[in-house]
Amino acid sequence: MRVSLVLLALGFLWSQASALTIYRVGGQSLPPPELDAPYEFVSLAWDDADEAREGQIKLVEVEADIIHPQRLDPTVNIAPQIYELDGGTVFVMHSHTGWTENLEDDDRFIFDGDPETVYLGDCHWPWGSIYFGGRSLDESWGKGRWIYTKVWIFDLGGLFNLQRIRFFPREKFVTERFVQRFRVGTSDGDPLKDGTRDHAITHRGFFFDFDLAYDIKENSSGVMELAMPSEPVQRLLLDAPENSRGIWELAEFEIYGFGFANEATYRSNIIDLGEAVALGPVTWSGRQDPEAAVELRTRSGDSAEPNNYWRFTFRGDEKSLFDQQGNPLTRRSYDKLNKGEKAGITYDTRNWDSWSPAYDFSAGVGDIQANKPRRYVQFRADFYSVRDQGSQLDYVQFAVSDPPIATQALAEITPGAVRAGEPAAFTYVLTPVFSPRDLGFDSIEIDTPSLPGGVDAVRISGEEVGFEIRRLDERGFELGIPRIDATRTGERIEVDFRAEVFQFGTLFAGRIFDSEKPHEVRQALTAGDADPLIDSDRLSVDILDLAQKSIKGLRVQAGVFTPNGDGINDVVVIECDLLNVEAAPVAIQIFDLAGREISQIDGGEQVSGWFTAAWDGRDVDGRLAPPGTYLLQLTVETDEGVDRAQRVVGMAY
Repeated sequence: MRVSLVLLALGFLWSQASALTIYRVGGQSLPPPELDAPYEFVSLAWDDADEAREGQIKLVEVEADIIHPQRLDPTVNIAPQIYELDGGTVFVMHSHTGWTENLEDDDRFIFDGDPETVYLGDCHWPWGSIYFGGRSLDESWGKGRWIYTKVWIFDLGGLFNLQRIRFFPREKFVTERFVQRFRVGTSDGDPLKDGTRDHAITHRGFFFDFDLAYDIKENSSGVMELAMPSEPVQRLLLDAPENSRGIWELAEFEIYGFGFANEATYRSNIIDLGEAVALGPVTWSGRQDPEAAVELRTRSGDSAEPNNYWRFTFRGDEKSLFDQQGNPLTRRSYDKLNKGEKAGITYDTRNWDSWSPAYDFSAGVGDIQANKPRRYVQFRADFYSVRDQGSQLDYVQFAVSDPPIATQALAEITPGAVRAGEPAAFTYVLTPVFSPRDLGFDSIEIDTPSLPGGVDAVRISGEEVGFEIRRLDERGFELGIPRIDATRTGERIEVDFRAEVFQFGTLFAGRIFDSEKPHEVRQALTAGDADPLIDSDRLSVDILDLAQKSIKGLRVQAGVFTPNGDGINDVVVIECDLLNVEAAPVAIQIFDLAGREISQIDGGEQVSGWFTAAWDGRDVDGRLAPPGTYLLQLTVETDEGVDRAQRVVGMAY
């Protein structure tokens, strides 16, 4: 469903000059955003996702407002619903055709939910026959001879946590027609593990293998109820050979699970924005339990198809992107080709960006992956759950501006590598290219990893110009500069500034915008060759001293402190720079001069940058430690090992 709503607030002339459109997927019951400017609002429903338009809903429960991984009710037998699971199916082994999903009616009787319909284990067609001569199969099942066995494989379409299984004959035959021997196996479906599991079944070239949960050789119970292993399962095997005495029957084979699907994916349709536009940041709302995760990504492109579809022309090894009538191949026309004509599908790297890295879900905002104004956008959400720990996504929203600020805006930074944690001088170069309808800009925004040391100069085409610092803080800075528009296309703009780098590959992202249109999208700058004299073509900066320890410049404020409650020097403040770390556990220990640990401060997981903490002079029991001299030790656990630094602090009161 698509709902378009135009909100007008400030007049027709404003909207003629430029147009802001906000797209939202999901959150159907939420009102449109509140802005004091006109904009168009486009609402798209979660259930619009369509494979024909590159959408996908796999093991995801779709509601009007939210999406979340499918969840199993431990009281509900899911076997009768297996075909309702995304990708869920059942295989049986037929003696003549091998593994097949084309089940006979009685094959289905064991999971139809009706305890009065049965599969009879009387060796009637289409049972499989297996010669038990291999070392992977137990001799007690008849090594060296043919054994007739019935095999079902229940494929859940994805990973789920199974609690138990239960199977039985009809009640009137519960003491007569039970399964005397059987195997139950599980598989997580990982093809990299094929050939390493306990029990392999190969038939007519088709191969499955399973870890054996149960290998029962002498069963005398009519109703079997078996607990399942704790590992997530995609495929479940039931392998039941002929009884040595009499026949067996199965009225029902029941499967009970719990918790969320371990992995689930939602992929939106390709969203057509009408023409190439400036893409603003993507925002979202949702939640994730402590052991669960949502990985949200975006990509953008210039064509309605993100893939290239190839056709064999049968002129040697020649392949073509066109059909026999000279029309470009699409997903639909490729599917209609004969099997021998299909030459494969590749990603269209010329017209589409790659998927972005996963955004920090807790941040709720990130830049859309785009190296220039784009017409098409797509996002995907991959859900990772652990048992009852799940997550949900309420909505995904982004804004676009038409026309864009510039048709293209390449930028690069120099130098490309500096010493970690030391002030360095940088030059940021950008070269915009305009078409006549582009808006132009008078402002530049540059991100930095910490508070910049300052902005020293701005040059346009080599000439210094005046500039205004509108913002300078821990996130970076914003500058006002003389207006740049289509009359100055291709002119080079340089910004000199000072900053510190703490992490290898630190990104100095940048954006350009028009301060007279504050609600328009700030257009991201594209890493590229903005200046042929600079051999960088990137916006990231490396560090020269990778071998340097993660702790730099550990210092304490108030080397002697007096925690007597007068508000003066009541705590000792610990400060340092953390270098080249990501999600590194940090801890502070306080020892007396005899080496006894007095107190400890949990610094949590930290990333590169400025770190600060404080000790109030209290011990692990919350009591003030005695006056004296103490050793303070900062510990950082990195991927390469544990770094430590110490300082002495005195306490008096």
